[in-house]
Amino acid sequence: MKYLIVGLGNIGAEYAETRHNIGFKVLDALAKASNAVFCSERYGSITEVKHKGKTLFLLKPSTYMNLSGKAVNYWMKMEKIPIENILIVVDDIALPFGTIRMRAKGSDGGHNGLKNITEILGNSDYARLRFGIGSDFPKGSQIDYVLGEWTSEEEEKLHERINYAIEAIKSFAAIGCERTMNFFNKK
Repeated sequence: MKYLIVGLGNIGAEYAETRHNIGFKVLDALAKASNAVFCSERYGSITEVKHKGKTLFLLKPSTYMNLSGKAVNYWMKMEKIPIENILIVVDDIALPFGTIRMRAKGSDGGHNGLKNITEILGNSDYARLRFGIGSDFPKGSQIDYVLGEWTSEEEEKLHERINYAIEAIKSFAAIGCERTMNFFNKK
């Protein structure tokens, strides 16, 4: 069985360590732990890892955050992956730092990457793993905060929280979204 795990982010060194690129960061850590290497392909960098007999295609779109739907749609069709086997890893300012929440479907929550994916796919019936980046910014400074780098306090805890997100991704492929939600969303 195949799965498409998409980490949202922006390409370019200037975005590499920003909060908005947590999707890329999670997939980079998962690939590294699996000794997988990303290759630059159409609409993004992709690699595959195996987990419990399942093939997980890890995709980091090169289309920039707000046009992520093009990459998701292309690879979904290319690998013939059904929408229920897609998981989008995305930053979320509505969640405290390091908190993760998996959802089987839902709204874009104001996230332009999710909004574009929903527009291109024609529905929002795909799973998403929201990684909390917190909301410690003054009114009107959301863009600077999201595109800002992690604080030293966040950096200290980031590795452990990324590993937790990786376990949720593996669980999604192994036991499905609903059971994964029941386990990971409670912690």
